[in-house]
Amino acid sequence: MSTAAAHVGTGRRADRRQRPPDSDPAATAATQTSSGPLTAADRDLLVKVRQAGLWEMPVGEYAATRAKSQRVKEVGRQIMNEHAKLDLMTRQTARKLGVALPDEPNADQQSWMAQLAAESGPAFDRDYANLLRAAHGKVFSTLAAVRAGTRNSEIRKFAGEGMNFVMRHMTYLESTGLVDHDQLPEPPAPSPATPRAVAR
Repeated sequence: MSTAAAHVGTGRRADRRQRPPDSDPAATAATQTSSGPLTAADRDLLVKVRQAGLWEMPVGEYAATRAKSQRVKEVGRQIMNEHAKLDLMTRQTARKLGVALPDEPNADQQSWMAQLAAESGPAFDRDYANLLRAAHGKVFSTLAAVRAGTRNSEIRKFAGEGMNFVMRHMTYLESTGLVDHDQLPEPPAPSPATPRAVAR
């Protein structure tokens, strides 16, 4: 298993400076807004997308000078530029809904940034593609789950647009030919089939 996949797969440790949303009863309660109830999951989505941009924009800049592959350099620039647009959308949505956003990546993301800052050439290319592809897969799942169940129209709109960004980014990263799909999490097991009624 590559270093990149190992870090993403294990989720090394929680950032002790940030308590999970469900550790504070006030944070778990839904609040009423003009666009519908806003839940802890809705707020957490905005935080996660904001933090994704806070590390993926700087490492996109790293790609310009550290990557060997021209395609990785192009992908780094595309993701960096699109994350700037997504970050603006995230901040605007959070402002409308009164959600406080972090100003720095979480502990895992900071460790990935440090790892990539110390690499260059083929090692950078491989770890850049795999770290970002695994991270995008996680945030895509969160976006999809929140979009499927949120009662807030602003969050529905944000999550839908966010999924479009993240889907494009996964496709860009896969276009490098460096993503090790065997190291990505297994797809969820299918639900047991509902027994069909038997005609009598």
